[in-house]
Amino acid sequence: MATPSNHGKAWSDSEVSKLERLADGNTPTRLIAYKLGRTEDAVRSKAQEQGVPLAPWNQSPYTRRQEG
Repeated sequence: MATPSNHGKAWSDSEVSKLERLADGNTPTRLIAYKLGRTEDAVRSKAQEQGVPLAPWNQSPYTRRQEG
C-alpha cells in the first residue's frame, strides 16, 4: 500500500474545511481520506478532534421492512 501524499504533514485550515464539507455531504470516510491524501485513521482522528461527525446521517440504523 502506498503512503498517502500528505502523510505526516500538518493539517491546513483549507483541508479541515474540506473535511467538514465532505462529512456534511455524507461522503464515506475512505473517499474523504483519498481526496485529502490522508489515511482513514488520520481522517477519523482529525474529525473527532474537530467535532465533525462521520457517521452516515441519512441511513436508519435499523432495517424497517414492511411485512405483508
